[in-house]
Amino acid sequence: MAYNRRGFDQQPPGRLTYTQTSGTLGMESMMDSEVVPSSLEEIAPILRVANEVEAANPRVAYLCRFYAFEKAHKLDPKSSGRGVRQFKTVLLQRLKREDQTTLAGRKKSDAREMQNFYQHYYRKYIQALLKADKADRTRFTKAYQTAEVLFDVLKAVNSTESVEMADEILEAHTKITEKTEMYVPYNILPLDPDSSNQAIMRYPEIQASVSALRNTRGLPWPKDYMKKVHDDILDWLQAIFGFQKDSVANQREHLILLLSNAYIRQFPNPDPHSKLDDRAVTDVMKKLFKNYKKWCKYLGRKSSLWLPNIQQDVQQRKLLYMGLYLLIWGEAANLRFMPECLCYIYHNMAFEVYGILAGSVTPDGKNMQPAYGGEKEAFLWKVVHPIYKTIAKEAEKSKGGRTKHSQWRNYDDLNEYFWSPDCFRLGWPMRVLDDTSFFCPSDDDKKSATSEKAAPSEKSATNNHPIGKINFVEIDSYWHIFRSFDRMWSFFILSLQAMIIIAWNGSGELSSIFEGVVFKKVLSIFITAAVLKLAQAVLDIAMMWKARFSMPFHVKLRYILKALSAAAWVVALPITYSYSWNNPSGFEETIKNWFGNGPSSPSLFILAVVIYLSPNILSALLFLLPFIRRNLERSDYKIVTFMMWWSQLPLYVGRGMHEDPLSLIKYTMFWVLLIAAKLAFSYYLEIKPLVGPTKAIMELHVRRYEWHEFFPQANSNIGVVIALWSPIILVYFMDTQIWYAIFSTIFGGIYGAFRRLGEIRTLSMLRSRFPSLPGAFNDCLIPQEISESTKMGINATLTRRLNKEATNKEDTARFAQMWNKIITTFREEDLISNRERDLLLMPCWSDFDLNLIQWPPFLLASKLPIALDMAKDSKGKDRDRQRELQKRLNADIYMLCAVKECYASCKNIMNLLVLGDSEKTVITEIFEKVDHHIKEGDLIRVLDMSALPSLTDHFIRLIELLVKYNFFAFPYILLMSPILYPN
Repeated sequence: MAYNRRGFDQQPPGRLTYTQTSGTLGMESMMDSEVVPSSLEEIAPILRVANEVEAANPRVAYLCRFYAFEKAHKLDPKSSGRGVRQFKTVLLQRLKREDQTTLAGRKKSDAREMQNFYQHYYRKYIQALLKADKADRTRFTKAYQTAEVLFDVLKAVNSTESVEMADEILEAHTKITEKTEMYVPYNILPLDPDSSNQAIMRYPEIQASVSALRNTRGLPWPKDYMKKVHDDILDWLQAIFGFQKDSVANQREHLILLLSNAYIRQFPNPDPHSKLDDRAVTDVMKKLFKNYKKWCKYLGRKSSLWLPNIQQDVQQRKLLYMGLYLLIWGEAANLRFMPECLCYIYHNMAFEVYGILAGSVTPDGKNMQPAYGGEKEAFLWKVVHPIYKTIAKEAEKSKGGRTKHSQWRNYDDLNEYFWSPDCFRLGWPMRVLDDTSFFCPSDDDKKSATSEKAAPSEKSATNNHPIGKINFVEIDSYWHIFRSFDRMWSFFILSLQAMIIIAWNGSGELSSIFEGVVFKKVLSIFITAAVLKLAQAVLDIAMMWKARFSMPFHVKLRYILKALSAAAWVVALPITYSYSWNNPSGFEETIKNWFGNGPSSPSLFILAVVIYLSPNILSALLFLLPFIRRNLERSDYKIVTFMMWWSQLPLYVGRGMHEDPLSLIKYTMFWVLLIAAKLAFSYYLEIKPLVGPTKAIMELHVRRYEWHEFFPQANSNIGVVIALWSPIILVYFMDTQIWYAIFSTIFGGIYGAFRRLGEIRTLSMLRSRFPSLPGAFNDCLIPQEISESTKMGINATLTRRLNKEATNKEDTARFAQMWNKIITTFREEDLISNRERDLLLMPCWSDFDLNLIQWPPFLLASKLPIALDMAKDSKGKDRDRQRELQKRLNADIYMLCAVKECYASCKNIMNLLVLGDSEKTVITEIFEKVDHHIKEGDLIRVLDMSALPSLTDHFIRLIELLVKYNFFAFPYILLMSPILYPN
């Protein structure tokens, strides 16, 4: 069989020439299936099979590679893909060489050779695996895939040589095809029938979940559906609603794992283990349908989660509802950004499930059938696709974000449509072409719809207006500076007015506010507050004007009533204020003359102020009682919704989202102190000092301004007053950020001091505090066992203290894992070098016989040379040196650990290196004597320590030899190197 033969099935398009396949010749590694160009991924399994069978039959491997070459040429005949030309050139060169070598060893024709090898592979691998080991699913899958590739090559060779396929081979291929369809790819759980003995499938919670899902008793299967033995509830939902096959497989594993996790968390443990516990099903169902039930309650609709009266069918019905929800979520694509839209879809489909299982009948006498279903991928194309097209059209309207926000809808705007009962106007099946308010069909859709409908239908369809922004429209305007912080600006303006009144009248002290005249003048701030409230209402209407056509009526009514109410208070408060003065002057007298000069009544203005402040008083009370406010906002009762309607629009999300009372108290105290300091500073250092000069300037009489050209009619000093007060007013409104920076620094410093932030600032402090890190880590991050956490009182405290030393090594081992992970991450991000990493890591691979807590080498570095130097100078009779060394070891925990760890490691290394019995006896006696003196505490006094430096030098040379020849004692050497080599 020559290398230039044309294809097995048909001739390749175009003649293969060296021009098409020329390029830089690669190495033989280019034939690996892992380096196939991305455009030729289909031939990767063929090359993998060729590499596998090459040792058994080189001619079959050659035929596989030739088949892969022809298939590659069909996929990319012009070699235009990246790396294709080079790949095909190398493959062609290899085929030239292998054709000559494999053709010489061929005994039969290529067709006979392939048939014999296929039969041999089937008997040796497929049948042998079926008889020998049914638990190794990976080997099964690989063998079936290889057999599939070999059959394709065999079919191509037989087609070229006009040889018929043997019946035995066709029968074997049919069995392999059935098994291949069974052994589909999976994520975590192999759910095919032959994988029941896999390790993960033997867990009782997995078996119970799978068994519960396969309970299809009483489910009405479609007439044209070929039911299999192991079909389950999700297969029934796929057959009814037309979900995608791979999505069903993914959600099947998802649901089984959810049920299994809930199953093993039940306490006490369920019994028997073979049956899925109802508590686990109920727990998963509550979590899945939490938002759906809230949505139904908010819209005043009953949920579609109807359960049967027969107790035996309750669990099956719950699993059906959960499986349906997961299948909808799995194929929702971008609709997952619209959770309430998914609730609407699920609400209707779950009701269809209930109707089908309850045997409901349609008005025309037929059994109830789903609105969308019966076809392959019906849910994707009939439910998801129309809504997705609407989202895509709205995205096109945005023109990459250049269009104004009021002219197109994003995910949130479309999802808000399902926050209202009006969403049920869409119907089920959804009126995609009739209801133009939500779907907004294109011009082509409208034309096709109107051509199929009568005139009345055309008229009703054209009357619908597209739904735009509903609750919020973002408009670019500098007025947002006031609108977004209206309460802050209003408070500062009212405070400024009150401070000017107090400083201008009376003595200027704050106590003068209790004087009757000054207090009445200060009360005028409520008139200013009403004017600001009116400005805010008008600004809200102006900002939301572009959404007037899409807003619900109750939203429009709220904006209008707020503006009318603010205007009414702007009129009512000045009138009642003017009647509170006995001898009014100026503006008060003018108002009193307009409405009649009746008797004065101060209580009337006070009553008006109390009524005006009643909403604010109620808000303050709810602020002080956050749990009441939270329950009111989350309530779905109509009367509560109506009461909260004035202060807050009824939204589905974001209700009752408040901080805990302690956080509110701390937040309020921070701002109370900040604003008190700001106002005190502004009053005593900015406003009050200017009142006297202002009065003096206003009393001066000016006959003629020097710049009379600019002020020809000026006869007062108001211009000077404005120039004097303008910078003060500007600073008054802008210095809040300065005060915020000051107070945040003070409070942040106090908070950080109590939290002990920044306490460890240097390496020496890290060394001194490092022994306390394992204990702090375990106390703060490691949860206590149930038995320990339930203990109370003095006995529990004493027990924990007594067991603290016993568990100290275990705590350090837990901390070491976390610490080493942090250091390894530092190295992966190239923040530290390899040597720094080795110095910072805590030894976890050392010998457990050391019975020591082994600290990172950077803590022990240079400790041993210092100890050796002190031990060398402490001779037998020098008691002072001995006491100093012992005191130093007791004071420095790292030096003591370095000495103990080095001695224990040296002992283990010597025991490993010495092999003779007599030598081992000598070594054992030496270490026993040393251990005895260590136990007695007279080691320094009895033994001569002057030879320790020389002994250390010899041991360092020994370690260097062991490192050089990669001896088996390498772990000890890794531990000792930073200790013995301080530099």
